Amino acid sequence: MVERFEDAVRTRVGRGFATAVSSGTSGLHAAVRALGIGSTDSVLTTAFSFVASVNCFLYEGAAPVFADIDPSTYNLDPGSAETVLNSQAGPSPKFLLPVHVFGQPADMTRLMKLAADSGMRVIEDSCEALGAEHAGRSAGSFGDLAVFAFYPNKQITTGEGGLIVTDDGRLAALCRSVRNQGRGESSDWFDHVRLGYNYRLDELSAALGVAQIERLDELLSNRERAAGMYTEALEGIDGVTAPFVSSTTTRMSWFVYVVTLDRSLNRDRVAADLASAGIATRAYFRPIHVQPYFVERFGDMRGSLPVTEDIGRRTLALPFHGRLSAESVGYVAEELRGAIARQG
Repeated sequence: MVERFEDAVRTRVGRGFATAVSSGTSGLHAAVRALGIGSTDSVLTTAFSFVASVNCFLYEGAAPVFADIDPSTYNLDPGSAETVLNSQAGPSPKFLLPVHVFGQPADMTRLMKLAADSGMRVIEDSCEALGAEHAGRSAGSFGDLAVFAFYPNKQITTGEGGLIVTDDGRLAALCRSVRNQGRGESSDWFDHVRLGYNYRLDELSAALGVAQIERLDELLSNRERAAGMYTEALEGIDGVTAPFVSSTTTRMSWFVYVVTLDRSLNRDRVAADLASAGIATRAYFRPIHVQPYFVERFGDMRGSLPVTEDIGRRTLALPFHGRLSAESVGYVAEELRGAIARQG
């Protein structure tokens, strides 16, 4: 079942090789190991993401170099990334790790050109974006390696699980070795040729994945329908900005539905008001560079990423899944309108 699942995802994304792993985090770590990212390296990336996208190379002692995000899509801004590269006093980053935030692909056309011009290898964090497309190409089809995740809140789930795709057979072999205790390509079970991990995906989880990916288009359509209902219901509510979909995003893969509140509003008060009405919400994301563990290790970097920090203070994820009813969406919208009105 693992092989069937790998083949199904590989075919869907249009890549040559796939390696199923136990989580998106383990997939990112295995990709970092496969590229040989180590303590003398730095990685150009975004701080507006889940911590795993940076932790994966911190495990190997590499350092992050952050660029700011696009104020509309919240993805890594190619212009900011280029500015950061040009301003590096020491060695430039040799690796680029863009994240497809909330199911919308980053501008991979510009980022891949930047990577090619700068000699950077690319890991795509596609953990939130299975089924998404940028300029007609699947998210996960651009980088040297790309990683998907199948946690229960994702578009499809294997309970826990992830998957790495690539067109490079050598990198695929390294990923398979890393996920399986560093075993080599021989049939000898006790032939360990490198440091590895127990990052395998089990057969039962893979079987669930096989069934889920057969329904991927249906599941994506259901989530798109729910997102459309939200966008319509939120029209005319002052102080709330619905998610922006870029013209280069030829298919959105709705992972979450995140609105942005006006700077004049207190997000915590809005969330508390919604909670009192039985509506669970979540601030999404708290930028990585202001996380306590990160500040302790690298120092206070507040002010270095103004767009990231501004957006991180104002985003709010609303309840979202593919089976939301129009009644539920309407209720959330009206309670949100009321919560904002009560702030005067």
